[in-house]
Parts: sequence; structure tokens; C-alpha cells
Amino acid sequence: MCGIVGYIGHREAYPIIVEGLKRLEYRGYDSAGIALFDGTDLKVSKTKGKVADLENLSEKEITKHGNVGIGHTRWATHGVPNNINSHPHLSNSGNLVIIHNGIIENYDALKQELISRGYTFKSDTDTEVLVNLIEDVQKQEGVKLGKAVQIALNQVIGAYAITVFDKNKPEEIVVARLGSPLAIGIGEDEFFIASDASPFIEYTKDAIYLEDEEMAIIRFHKGIKIRKIKDDSLVAPYIQKLQLNLEEIEKGGYDHFMLKEIYEQPKAITDTYRGRLLRDQAIIKMSGVEDNMKKFLNANRIIIVACGTSWHAGLVAEYIFEDLARIPVEVEYASEFRYRNPVIREDDVLIAISQSGETADTLAAIKLAKSKGAFVFGICNVVGSSIARETHAGAYTHAGPEIGVASTKAFTTQITVLTLMALRLARAKGTITSSDYHRHLLELEMIPDKVKKALKSDNHIKIIADIYKDATNCLYLGRGYNFPVALEGALKLKEISYIHAEGYPAAEMKHGPIALIDENMPVIVIATKKGHYEKVVSNIQEIKSRKGKIIGIVTQGDEQVRELADHVIEVPETLESLSPLLTTIPLQLLSYHIAVMLGKNVDQPRNLAKSVTVE
Repeated sequence: MCGIVGYIGHREAYPIIVEGLKRLEYRGYDSAGIALFDGTDLKVSKTKGKVADLENLSEKEITKHGNVGIGHTRWATHGVPNNINSHPHLSNSGNLVIIHNGIIENYDALKQELISRGYTFKSDTDTEVLVNLIEDVQKQEGVKLGKAVQIALNQVIGAYAITVFDKNKPEEIVVARLGSPLAIGIGEDEFFIASDASPFIEYTKDAIYLEDEEMAIIRFHKGIKIRKIKDDSLVAPYIQKLQLNLEEIEKGGYDHFMLKEIYEQPKAITDTYRGRLLRDQAIIKMSGVEDNMKKFLNANRIIIVACGTSWHAGLVAEYIFEDLARIPVEVEYASEFRYRNPVIREDDVLIAISQSGETADTLAAIKLAKSKGAFVFGICNVVGSSIARETHAGAYTHAGPEIGVASTKAFTTQITVLTLMALRLARAKGTITSSDYHRHLLELEMIPDKVKKALKSDNHIKIIADIYKDATNCLYLGRGYNFPVALEGALKLKEISYIHAEGYPAAEMKHGPIALIDENMPVIVIATKKGHYEKVVSNIQEIKSRKGKIIGIVTQGDEQVRELADHVIEVPETLESLSPLLTTIPLQLLSYHIAVMLGKNVDQPRNLAKSVTVE
């Protein structure tokens, strides 16, 4: 959640911070703010709304000059979104300023203690409590800012990424993290701070990612010192070379990031299996799997934990692993997993899936599974993310940056990785015939071209979107491998158009949802030739007899559903296990066009954040 940007160096800080905040808008936020040190005093401007609103306000309120500054986009947790609750927050003296991602769970007890000491509070936030706690430690202990931050954080319960500045120490910024990501960019006699590397990618390729319970004191002209918050021990900085390119986080001529990312899927899927799928040699090569083959082959079961779209990818994987590799699979919401006292054994394998690699609930599930002795395998998109570091082994999806809050290429690349894993394990276990194995490799290699063909229905889908854009409810139905795709299609529509939608197994329609169907109800039915086709056709007939509006996602050349449906959208034929990689494409486009026609903010839908780093 939220976005942090900071700068200390020889350049003007304001433009770097504002542009950085714009790069982080995809993370989701409801207010924005900036603090600049102009050489003599702190200048703060903040407001409910977008970064553009902050720019307009800053024009009137503050100077844009200064070589030190911090900026923030806030997603409200404590206190409603308004100007006062927006970050940055000043201490009572006005000397300290802070920005903060995360939640301080014991903020109320700390606040009451500070009030008893004479402190006053303007906002409802836990963050204002933290900055005054740091100031109180400074006064009580007579220590410098870095030490005060460390002492204060040892009194805190919760999660955080913070950036703190003291106007009496203008050549120093202190940062710290626990459970929320923070990167430090290292330039020539300058330093950048951000929630991820995107705000500073054009200035430097060198970055340090703080680990949990680490803090850094960044001194202009003097470099960086990293310490453990708990015991004050020094940590040797590990500088990574960034692989991210500026072009990858720009729209590239598309109207929205979401549309760009939908159209990037052929390349993203290819990049995901490149170097792993060697069809000519009939080999799938994944070091994270190969190095831990015994763990997988001896697994009593596989537990998949994820949230949102990644959970839907996990549901597809359940079918793939059980069908091909004959390994029992359970798919769990990460947000529920650790709270129900789950049974986890040492011969279990837990697969954690997350686009950002920072999802708080999924990280908590990982830590629980590790504490019980299970082997943990991570699948994520962001190199160097927390999940990549916390898991025993894993695989990156190589989808490239996904800026749109509603995941698209994350879903298809996650399924690609999971399919490769299932095929490799099936081959090792002997649960797949040689001919079936080769057919899967061939078909998987052909999927990117078939996705390109599916994308050619865009104009046709746009026409359908125009017809149903004013619907207030939608049903999505699928069976087998495509039941999770129905869930994902409904989620996409909810996320970006705010139309209520539900996904169901097609056969479950008779057990309740059919009561909703009338002439005003659009029903999107995934009815590809492979799988339970005749059963789905029967479901379509039941919908038609109740005057529901039917949009069929069908295999190219289908005639039977065409006769029954009000509209059909064709996708190329493929194996049943790979069909989700194609059937999800028209559902993404349908949601996108409906949202655009309704005038919604497609890339930054209300109340949502790209990286959910709080529970």
C-alpha cells in the first residue's frame, strides 16, 4: 500500500519526488503530500486526492527549492482520507517530519502515554504518534535521530516502512522497514528512497533493498550505514543492479497501463517459459524445482496460498497438479490460512503466489509454514521482493512491471510457471505419457501466438461491452479448468467497473444463482470444446429458457453455442489444461472496455492498492 519517495543530494528534490509519486500511483492511494527542506525550514504541502491535486496545491503553498525532500501517497488505514490525515506528519516541535507505510498496532497506548507527557495530536493517524514518539525519545534520551528512531521502533508493534528527517540535521535521512518494502537508490553523491525502484530508475541502476528489521542512516557526502533495529549490529550493504528499464513503466502509446499489459501477454508468457521450456530436447528446466525435486516428489500434499487474482491462478494449478502429477493440492486464501490453526507437516510443500512479492498475508503464511518445517516455494514477479527472499526456493514469472492495479499478465504468467512445474513433476513421477508430455510442450509453446489471435477479437468485444455497460449485475460460469477463470473474470469486472459480478461453477447455477436470471442479467459462459462441453451447453439452455442474456466464450468454429447465445467470442483451440491462458483474454478486454465506457479510472480503481502490504 501507499508510496514513499525521498531524495537527498545535489539536485532539486521537488521534481524528482513528484514524478516519483506519479510512478507509484499504481500502488493505490487516496491522498498525497510532500515535505521539502529549503535550507532554513521545512515546507509541507498535502491534500486528499491525486498527485495532480498536490501539484496544484504546492504551486500556491510552498517553495519548490531544496535538495532534500520526502513525498507520500497514502491509502487510509487510521483516519479517513482528508488533508489532515495525509502524510507527511510533523512532530509537535516541527523539527521532525515522517512518512510511513504500514500499521502501528499499539499506537493508541503510545498515544495516551505521549498525551500524558504533554503532546498534542492534529490527525487520527498512527503515523503522527510515531513521529512524536521519536521526538520524545530524542528529548528523553538525548540521542541523535538515528538512535531515536531505533529506540522508538523497538517500542512499536506492527509493520512499517518509514522515512524520517530532522531539519536540525539537514544532511541526513533515516529510513527503516518491517513488513513493507523500501529501496535505496545510490547515485553519484546523491541518494533516492522509494517503495520500489521505479521512481529513480532513470538516475541510477544501483539499489539496496532493506530487509525486515533493518534501518539505514543516509548521510549526504558520507554514504549509508545499515543497522539491525533489534540489536544495533552493523549490516554490510548489498547493492543490486536493477534490471528495470524506464520504457517498461511507461504506457507506450496505450490509453491505459491495463490495456498495455493485456496486449503484453504473448511476450510475457514467452519470457516466462524462455530458457525453461526446451521442447526440442523435451526438457523443462527450472532450477528451483530441480534442486528440490525430492521435496516435491515426496510431498504428502501441496498447499497453495495466495490472495485475489493469484488465488485464482492457484485454483487453476490445483487442477493441473492433480490431473498431471497426481499430487493432492489444497488452495487457501493466505488471509485465512494462518488464522484457522492449519495442519502443516514437514512433508508438505507450500507454494506461495504473489505478483508483487510483498503481500502481507502471503508472507505471514510463508512464515507459519516455515515454522512448522514445511518446504516453501515462492512464485512472484518482482526480483528481490520479500517473498523471493523469505522462501526456500522459487521461480520468477518474468512478466515485466505490472502497473495496472487489476492484474492481467500476472495471472497468465503465474499459470504458465505452475504448468511448467506440474509437467516437470509429472514427467519425474511417470504420471504422464511421453506423447501427452510432448503434446503439452508443443501446445504451451504455441500459446503466445494463440493469445495474439484471441486479442484480435478486441473490436468485437468492444461492441458487446457497449451493450452491457449499464448492467448492474453479471454472472460468470465455467467448469473444470475454467471455473477459476469465471471467478477471475468476475473479479476483473468488479475491480475496475464497480459492477457487481459473481463467478460460479456452471453446474452450481441451479443451486441458487439461477433465481437471479431474467432478461436484464448478462451471463458470461466459458464453453470451450474441451472439457465438459455438453454439460455447459445444457446450462446455457437453462439460462436461455429464463431469458438471460448469454455471452459465450467458445472455441473457434463453434456452432452449437452460437445458435443459443446472444453473443459469442471465439478463442483458438488448445488443450483443456491450457485453455485458461486463452479464455481469460476476452474477459479482461470486456471488463476493460466496460470500465472505460463508464468513465472509471481503469489503472487506479477506487479503494484498491496494487501491493497489499497490510492485513
